[in-house]
Amino acid sequence: MYITRMNYNTDEILTQIYKWMEDVERENPELVSSAVYGHTFEGKNIALLKFGLQNPEGKEKKVIWMDCGIHAREWIAPAFCQWFVKEIVTSYKTNKKLEQMLQNLDVYVTPVINVDGYMYTWVNTTTRIWRKSRSTPPSGNSCLGVDLNRNFNANWGTVGVSFDSCANTYCGKEAGSEPEATAVMDFVGKMVKQTLCFLTIHSAGQLILLPYGHPQISAPNYDELVSVGKAAAAEMKKLHGMGYTVGTSPQILYPNSGSSRDWARLVGIPFSYTFELRDKGEFSHLLPEDQIKPACEEAYAGALSIITYVHDKTFNSGAIPSAAFFGVAMVMLSSFMVVFLTTGVLL
Repeated sequence: MYITRMNYNTDEILTQIYKWMEDVERENPELVSSAVYGHTFEGKNIALLKFGLQNPEGKEKKVIWMDCGIHAREWIAPAFCQWFVKEIVTSYKTNKKLEQMLQNLDVYVTPVINVDGYMYTWVNTTTRIWRKSRSTPPSGNSCLGVDLNRNFNANWGTVGVSFDSCANTYCGKEAGSEPEATAVMDFVGKMVKQTLCFLTIHSAGQLILLPYGHPQISAPNYDELVSVGKAAAAEMKKLHGMGYTVGTSPQILYPNSGSSRDWARLVGIPFSYTFELRDKGEFSHLLPEDQIKPACEEAYAGALSIITYVHDKTFNSGAIPSAAFFGVAMVMLSSFMVVFLTTGVLL
């Protein structure tokens, strides 16, 4: 089920998404389970599907996180999460490598985080490019919504945001002020030590972004993040010839703070990426229907490349440093950077 045309009412769309999730779980009981792990500002469920097989040796399983639809207008993102799910459930029984990975990994997929905003984009053509959530504005203001990808607790409010509630990059009253962002931070935060990779899917621009959005902060495994990202981009290009640029947001897009990608790396998840899917500006968020399939195919190749790398590094060599180590190191670095940015002195 890939919803592509504005011929449904918003309640019907939401019903279809939830029914599709129920069907996937019911048809694949040995592989799939589901959970509601939060609620939006308007009270809608934020739900995920969990994919994983029993480990035959009883080993501790690791976690891969993927979410889509944090920005309402980026319709290709939820479509990709559905595509990703389809590929997993239809191929794991015949793909021995994928079966092995699912025995070692639990993969969590949230098809739509910003449910309120996404539903609003389906009201009519005038709401189609809405980006933010739908929360009420601060006192004395009239513009609804927060950019959820500026609301995470990662150098919040320092660069690339607006404090004007009418702006598309309005970061909210404080870090984690929005229930959608808090739901992710709370749920994933409880699994940090087990989580190897955090993938968040956006559009557009054909980019693979890595931490950090702040131009003065670098991830300790920056070189490896670049290398793994470039390998994924190469796999993506093989399918339809579409080039994806790899780098930090300040290097190839613009500085920003408070993103979920940066939060994941800051708390200790070794590999964290934002995929900005097609295209490079011709259609932007209004991607034509005939590009959905190829866009999803190449994104699946890229995501699978990254997931395979982190799986093999962990279970073939055990060489990835612990998430706890990275978390402590980056919290310290973040604290130093706050002092530096405030006083000009890096302690």
